[in-house]
Amino acid sequence: MNVFDAVIQAVIQGLTEFLPVSSSGHLSLTQHFLGISGESAILLSIVLHLGTLLAVFVAYYRTIWELVKEVGYSIRDIFTGRFHLKGMSDNRRLLVMLIVATLPLCLFYFIKDPIKGISSDDSILIEGFCFLYTGVILFLSDRFGKGRKKAGDIKAKDAAVIGVFQGIALLPGVSRSGSTIAGGLFCGLTRATAVKFSFLMSIPPILAGALTEFLDYRKSAETVEMLPLIVGFAVAAVVGFLAIKLVRWLVKTNKFKIFAYYTLALGIVVILISIIEAANGGVNIVTLFTR
Repeated sequence: MNVFDAVIQAVIQGLTEFLPVSSSGHLSLTQHFLGISGESAILLSIVLHLGTLLAVFVAYYRTIWELVKEVGYSIRDIFTGRFHLKGMSDNRRLLVMLIVATLPLCLFYFIKDPIKGISSDDSILIEGFCFLYTGVILFLSDRFGKGRKKAGDIKAKDAAVIGVFQGIALLPGVSRSGSTIAGGLFCGLTRATAVKFSFLMSIPPILAGALTEFLDYRKSAETVEMLPLIVGFAVAAVVGFLAIKLVRWLVKTNKFKIFAYYTLALGIVVILISIIEAANGGVNIVTLFTR
């Protein structure tokens, strides 16, 4: 792995982590076509995810700080017997709903190995169908999602539904941000609230994913150069921050549907490529055209 490979993957990770087009799907395609594999790819993936996590903290630092303070207030109220679910402040309700939305991921943990196998196999057929799924839910949510709920109006059932959408997004080709934003719109959230809730929801799974990948990486003795990792982290953070700004603008200006068209078209192209590769004995299409 060199700096060029790291920059390419960092740009893709930074953009697709927050644009509703699936970061895992695009990274899977990138590594498939570039022939990148091994433990170095795992470690780079960890670093890139941490870079995009930094982007979330920078973009929503005020809200995150308020939530951190709310954790302290909640602990205080629990020990003093003053904690109640009824009549919660908007910040406390948002904190509780984020916890509820994260819980469904625990159920999907038990099928993480088959999902990981899809990302690392030689076929991209399933990724193609997952891109199609992403396109469909984005199209439907953009068309029918006209809600008015703000952060203080989110109910537990809304958070649970959005959490299930996030769990499904573990599949490569299913966008996490696209799924959770769509889930929020289906539950009646305003567009701005759906985007904000989606990005705040990304913090626990990004951390958990990085930790899981790191535990896998520790089993390897492979040595990795530091420069590509440092550059990749920085690029992913900057591009991720810009992607968050872009999504906010696109949702606000009612241009969200362009991602539906993109993922639908990409899904069809990926399925066709997978069929061509299968017909040629599983040979990578890049290899086929560079022979």
